[in-house]
Amino acid sequence: MATLKDVAKRACVDVSTVSRALNNTSYVHPDTKARIYAAAKELGYHPNVMAQALRQGRRHAVGVVVPRLHLTIFSEILQGIEREAGRLGYSTLICFTEDDPKAEKACLNRLRNGFVDGIIIAGTGRNGRLLRDIRASGIAVVQLVRQQEVLLSSIVANYRDCGADSVRFLWRKGCRKMGLIGGSEDLAPYRERHEGVHLAARELDVEVCYAACARPINSFEYGYDCANQLLDDHPDLDAILAAVDVQGLGAIRAATERGLAIPGRIKVMSLTGHEVGAMLQTAMTSMEMPAHRMGQKAAQMVIEEIEAPADQEFTPQHLAFTMQLEEREST
Repeated sequence: MATLKDVAKRACVDVSTVSRALNNTSYVHPDTKARIYAAAKELGYHPNVMAQALRQGRRHAVGVVVPRLHLTIFSEILQGIEREAGRLGYSTLICFTEDDPKAEKACLNRLRNGFVDGIIIAGTGRNGRLLRDIRASGIAVVQLVRQQEVLLSSIVANYRDCGADSVRFLWRKGCRKMGLIGGSEDLAPYRERHEGVHLAARELDVEVCYAACARPINSFEYGYDCANQLLDDHPDLDAILAAVDVQGLGAIRAATERGLAIPGRIKVMSLTGHEVGAMLQTAMTSMEMPAHRMGQKAAQMVIEEIEAPADQEFTPQHLAFTMQLEEREST
């Protein structure tokens, strides 16, 4: 196994220079640093991360807490987090909660007692006190997609504009009675999209019908059952708005099974676009979230907070990204 001495010999520098370069503890000329990195890679040198953490008081790891990845926007966001964190010298540890507050609490406690310097979280909103306590203990916290705590930094999208712009778009397409498949009003994205939809509907004198059912919110089955509920109660609907793409998939299936042509008889649109929506046989119109950029920014923000001087007063940052309409075949 290669050692620091081996790397120093290969790079033609002394051991202390290798240590400073690999640990970023003080200035090393960029050309020298590049030569050291190349030597370390050639020799397969891997530093003892635990030992470094004990010496430096820093672990160079970020925990990411999300509901799930499968068929959700979080898979794209996570790619942005991992790539940017890696570029900045940090690894990522991922926890899944399925939006269960108890599972989320367990994840947060494992991370705070484990091997991370910061946490990026798409939270349930039920563990605010714990998150504030974690931040007070010196671990950086950034809220992602869902902002519940104003005293903690956050990166979200402008959900109210997303909801309002979607109704206006469908109105321009001739739709006057729309169904909304939403989610828990306890979660800001669902609540704020609902508010935006309601605002534009009043402005344009559009009728909006709402549906919810006893299924996991971010699922095909939820979208399918809610769409059937809407179409049973309101057979004259001319559009369905789904909060997320996977719900939209269920809505398309429900409409197709009833022989309703899409988009001729009914239009279907997602309020949170995911790359899968563009790959369907009937590609789905959606409001696209800049997921990769949001992930990159979340990584930058949490690492900036981690590496801030200890005597620097903490001020939370709150960023809201604009969502972009992508018109496809379903409208």
